[in-house]
Amino acid sequence: MPTYYNLKALIKGIRGCKTVADERALIQQESAAIRASFREEDTFQRHNNVAKLLYIHMLGSPAHFGQIECLKLVASPLFTDKRLGYLGIMLLLDENQEVLTLVTNSLKNDMNHSNMYAVGLALCTFANIASEEMSRDLANEIEKLLGSSNTYIRKKAALCALRVIKKVPDIADHFIGKAKNLLTDRNHGVLIAAITLVTEICSLEESYLNEFRSAVPLLVRNLKSLVTTGYSPEHDVSGITDPFLQVKILRLMRILGKGDEQASEAMNDILAQVATNTDGSKNVGNSILYETVLTVLDIEADTGLRVMAINILGKFLSNRDNNIRYVALNTLNKVVTMDTNAVQRHRNTILDCLRDGDISIRRRALELSYALINEQNVRILIRELLAFLEVADDEFKLGLTTQISLAAERFAPNKRWHIDTVLRVLKLAGNFVREEILSAFIRLVAHTPELQAYTASKLYLALRSDISQESLTLAATWILGEYSDILIEGGIVDDDKTTPVRDSELIDLLLSCFDSPYSNYLIRQFLLAALTKISARSTTSQPEQDRIAEVLAKYTTSPELELQQRAVEFASLFTLGETRVGVLEQMPAPELKATVMGVVSERKPVGSTKAMDADLLGDEISNAPSASVGSQPPVNPQSNQDLLAEIFGSSSELATSTSPPAAQPQKSSVDDILGLFGSSSSNSGPVPQTPSALPSYPATPATAVPSTFALPQSATPATPATPSVRKLTEYSAYEKNGLRVTLTPQTSAAKPGIVMILARFQTTGPPVTGISFQAAVPKSQQLQMLPMSNPNVNPGATETQQMRVVAPVGSNVRLRLRIGYTADGQTHQEQVDFAGFPAGLTSGTA
Repeated sequence: MPTYYNLKALIKGIRGCKTVADERALIQQESAAIRASFREEDTFQRHNNVAKLLYIHMLGSPAHFGQIECLKLVASPLFTDKRLGYLGIMLLLDENQEVLTLVTNSLKNDMNHSNMYAVGLALCTFANIASEEMSRDLANEIEKLLGSSNTYIRKKAALCALRVIKKVPDIADHFIGKAKNLLTDRNHGVLIAAITLVTEICSLEESYLNEFRSAVPLLVRNLKSLVTTGYSPEHDVSGITDPFLQVKILRLMRILGKGDEQASEAMNDILAQVATNTDGSKNVGNSILYETVLTVLDIEADTGLRVMAINILGKFLSNRDNNIRYVALNTLNKVVTMDTNAVQRHRNTILDCLRDGDISIRRRALELSYALINEQNVRILIRELLAFLEVADDEFKLGLTTQISLAAERFAPNKRWHIDTVLRVLKLAGNFVREEILSAFIRLVAHTPELQAYTASKLYLALRSDISQESLTLAATWILGEYSDILIEGGIVDDDKTTPVRDSELIDLLLSCFDSPYSNYLIRQFLLAALTKISARSTTSQPEQDRIAEVLAKYTTSPELELQQRAVEFASLFTLGETRVGVLEQMPAPELKATVMGVVSERKPVGSTKAMDADLLGDEISNAPSASVGSQPPVNPQSNQDLLAEIFGSSSELATSTSPPAAQPQKSSVDDILGLFGSSSSNSGPVPQTPSALPSYPATPATAVPSTFALPQSATPATPATPSVRKLTEYSAYEKNGLRVTLTPQTSAAKPGIVMILARFQTTGPPVTGISFQAAVPKSQQLQMLPMSNPNVNPGATETQQMRVVAPVGSNVRLRLRIGYTADGQTHQEQVDFAGFPAGLTSGTA
């Protein structure tokens, strides 16, 4: 007889063991006693013995000898015996065991049992352990139970049908009719099981998919009732009615609507309703919104709905939850090729993710940033990527340098900007640059004689300040060796000052690289070749030539075979007189080869050839009339604006201050913004195109990036004269609660249609804090804003914010302002319309 009478006593005995050995001994002793009891066919003790055996099985000890006893319990007329027997079968058997064939008959009998709970036990067991053979045998029983009047049985039968079609897909058509009927069920549990079954059937064959497309209106009706129903305590989860069922319906709609315009058309309205009415403040709502987005992007939805879906993902990027941000970035990566303009609106938020503490989010944001680069935003995005390159982990740098260089090669507005970009990459991460990128850069310089002096000058300064970056050293060595005469003749032009370079200084710099701890095998080979080239230039004095010959002679006995061979061959050239000069003259420009992005850079305009600091935001563009539109300075987008619809409601009369560059009318940038309101751009006014030939901006000590908001200055210094200074007029835009806001416009006759506006904030009373200043213009105009100098205004102080309006020449500038602030402990939010500027302002004459 067993030592312990029941399961409770066994558990108490095992817990009382002091050691693992004691526990193991007790289990072995009890297992032996249970075996002996089984042999005695003690029906009274069978229930207790199987219960104890299942507990022993859960502890990891063998219990297979109890399988037949479980079958005997299932055959018992008592429900408690059946329940324990089926539990034992699910735990001790799997679909590969031969004993399973003995279970089939018991399952069939119990599926026809008068007690719904006995039927439920049989269905539950079938759904867990059914093999292919058992599924074929009992498929008819399952199909019959799908039509049961009992919701409890219908739900379990639907899950069993799911098991059947997974095991035997060729009999799935038996369940199509019953599955359609289940979709009309009012019970949520049955509906979830039915939708799961239909989803699985649809994934099997295209013909099954067409069978269920007629059920789309039914799904739409079910989803609508869930969205519009009031509070239902039975199904409520965080204020949302049965989110699990909503997600299931959305997933099935995604499958049915894919590639079918008629089904997609029927879904559009309800999807828009779900996206609009679902509360995204909690995870439950976010899960539904995410499924809605996936459905919209997969079906043949209209453009407005797609834009809404991408805007939802954009809002996810502002969520505090890392998982939600990651999911949004991952999804945007997949859809960026589908609707690039809609994703572009969230560019600032995506770029903010590059500074996220989570490395996986940074990686996804980086991948998405690459996909967003185009001709219009290449300057801004490359600038942001270069800023990220400065602080990026080493694992990102190789991919970053490659992508930046390829984007510059593909979208560079001119060669000058392209060269500046690659130079910056070499300075920041010269140890993480692929050989192909270095070769392409050297080829670009060789094909751009106008910028060879500029490039040589920049590389000379860069190498003199940092010799630790391998690719920078290689590029500088090659360029300085090839074009040393240009550098020595022209000197270094820096900040409009020319600094002469002597041949001895150049040679000293290259020789210092030989002794550097960063010098490797490849760098030394480049250095030998560069020094030999320099020795053959007419700008190199005889003493320096002799010095180079001594260096070569030194390396003729180098233990490094390649260096020794090069040194011997180069040294022998010194005995050939004039022949040496011909052999070592400048190499012809390399043959153009198609790169990953194709041969593009060599066909770009040159850009400014003035030797001045690189402006990666990009105002050093060609003064030639042939300069392309891509060479125009881009507009710096405002980073703290969200959808205008959230600021001013759904007014379609205004255009936001986050509009794309005004200099690109052919890309319909106004339409991009109007997409936020669901309006068409067909009636929007023309946007004046800025002239393509713009002056260059000299760099200032504070920054090498001239402000997009600054009025253009003359490219060449004018003759000293007393300029006529026009007095600028201030216009009061807002004065209330101690806060005074004035607007000062400034125009230039050379740039009609562009109005620079300086907003000044002053307080006439106590300090004003937390100022939020937002503005919008009519849709025929475009507005960009710089951040405010300080959101807190103290008495006696004046804070400023710059704005730039691009408008059709001759039109009036009108602004809608929204001002939020805190004064005297009270929060104020005001909206005002301002049209106080004089007429003719956009003509540059006011």
